[in-house]
Amino acid sequence: MFKNLRTKIAGATFAVFLPLIAAAQTPPVCVMLATGGTIAMKNDPVKGPVPAISGEDLVATVPGIGKIASMEVHNISNVPSDYMDEGRWQSLQQATMEALRRPEVAGVVVSHGTDTLEETAWFLDLTVNSPKPIILIGAQRNASDFDFDGPRNLLNAARLCVSSEAREKGAMLVMNGQINAAREVMKTHTSDVETFKSGDFGFLGNVDEDRIVFYRSPTRRQSITLNAGKLPYIEIVAMYGGATGNMVRAAADAGAKGLVIQGLGWGNVNMPMYAAIVDVIKKGIPVVISTRVPNGRVLPHYGFTGGGKTLQDAGAIMADNLSPQKARILLMLALQADKTPAEIKKMFDR
Repeated sequence: MFKNLRTKIAGATFAVFLPLIAAAQTPPVCVMLATGGTIAMKNDPVKGPVPAISGEDLVATVPGIGKIASMEVHNISNVPSDYMDEGRWQSLQQATMEALRRPEVAGVVVSHGTDTLEETAWFLDLTVNSPKPIILIGAQRNASDFDFDGPRNLLNAARLCVSSEAREKGAMLVMNGQINAAREVMKTHTSDVETFKSGDFGFLGNVDEDRIVFYRSPTRRQSITLNAGKLPYIEIVAMYGGATGNMVRAAADAGAKGLVIQGLGWGNVNMPMYAAIVDVIKKGIPVVISTRVPNGRVLPHYGFTGGGKTLQDAGAIMADNLSPQKARILLMLALQADKTPAEIKKMFDR
């Protein structure tokens, strides 16, 4: 009698713990959103590298990935990242949000071309409010190359996706085993696999062979609600020796709701550009001053006509350390609603 009772208790106990054992053996779910880029290309004998493989094809290049994460693939698009725009960013943001809301999903991996990868990372970092990681990857070599870097980048992304240490760090870009924060990361080389760097601030960490090591966390983060509908048209205009300011006025005449000036040095322009910027500000169009210099903040330092101080005195907003392309994204999101220059400035100062 007691033997049968012990058998029944043991069986009941095993039945209780069986789902827990199964869950422990099942790797976490990572949703992969494939958008295209070199990582999804192969060589055409006539055209050269062209879009050719799906997200599922890419996952298949890493046979052991299933032991790390259960990869759930969604093919959002298969385009060069040069084709990315506001509409594609909005669709990707929606897909990312939907995935991260699911309790069984550990994080999201986005495969993407490298040309605008830093912009997409920044857009998602600003508009997705979740403690779960968003990992962006690409490749500098396509799937036809013998040293295709896509598989290793995907494997490292999966490892980062399921890591508890990756939480609360927003959107990150991981390539060549190096982890970069969305705000600082920039493509610095046309073809080298170690193209993405974070300038003065350095990597967040590394995906090493034995483990993931973080050395710092991104602190200058903010969350902006993404409204439905078309985003405001923002143009970037470059300053250079001999610039006339005509492109500033042309952008305003074309209907730009805001402008980002790629200034020089600390955020300076010449007299014709200054005059054009002042005219545009008087029309009620916000103007943000960035710089073509890759490191450092723009500051209202110089007092000559066109210097940063005179631009700020005229009502322009300093972009802090954001590149022109990232300043454009922040200004675009800021102008979804009516905001004063002072309110926009606070967003750039965060």
